[in-house]
Amino acid sequence: MASPSDHNAAIIDGKAIAQTIRSEIASEVKLLSEKYGKVPGLAVVIVGNRKDSQSYVNMKRKSCAELCIKSFDVDLPEEVAEAELISKVHELNANPDVHGILVQLPLPKHINEEKVLGEISLEKDVDGFHPLNIGKLAMKGRQPLFLPCTPKGCIELLVRSGITIKGKNAVVVGRSNIVGLPVSLLLLKEDATVTIVHSRTKEPEKIIREADIIIAAAGQAMMIKGSWIKPGAAVIDVGTNAVDDPSRKSGYRLVGDVDFQEACKVAGWITPVPGGVGPMTVAMLLKNTLDGAKRVIDK
Repeated sequence: MASPSDHNAAIIDGKAIAQTIRSEIASEVKLLSEKYGKVPGLAVVIVGNRKDSQSYVNMKRKSCAELCIKSFDVDLPEEVAEAELISKVHELNANPDVHGILVQLPLPKHINEEKVLGEISLEKDVDGFHPLNIGKLAMKGRQPLFLPCTPKGCIELLVRSGITIKGKNAVVVGRSNIVGLPVSLLLLKEDATVTIVHSRTKEPEKIIREADIIIAAAGQAMMIKGSWIKPGAAVIDVGTNAVDDPSRKSGYRLVGDVDFQEACKVAGWITPVPGGVGPMTVAMLLKNTLDGAKRVIDK
């Protein structure tokens, strides 16, 4: 019999799963184009020039080009007035060739994020952050038009890896509006028993140790140790944290919220960082854009 130290978790390859999804999207885009002469359109709005935001946006725009989704680029200066940004959003709402609108967050301090997101047409809210979409996500028997991309990607990784969610204990670490909160609502919709662990939780490791499914989205590098994980659990690591690494040319490397080396010896499944959840977020954005387009074009 193998000793526990020989145990290796199955690696959930987010890149490969995202590629499969992208291929599925590409063939549907081709069908729409052949049948109606129209393709999905995604508008990506970026304000200012934050390095991380720029790289995310470029990745999204490049992905659109690869799948023949029309990309509408709106680049605004850091000091743009809130009213001007909102009027750009209204223009995109009115443009029939745009089926999805994404405003890259965070926005500069002088702009009210909530106000801007609330102005995006519900039918084009491919990020799934419109209060009405989140509200429907929180209610039993209601379906939002769009699910937020990262949470949707987490569920897709579990489902496509053959991991049962129904009836399982799921622990979500983190309660952000972007991941923690919506992913916990999604898990609830999938009939998991859900606990949320956050910065004010007492004895988090005790709670995490009970989990069949862990979604780590706290933004704390390697916070979850191997000893916190129940043997055989599925671990989805949403964290992307830069830690100093003098041996790298860049001087840093990316790690998740889970201690990957330790977790591999205990978990049943685990996503790597990078190459786990990241590629899925973009794939889900493209899927949401396709779905939005189909609602309009396929009528």
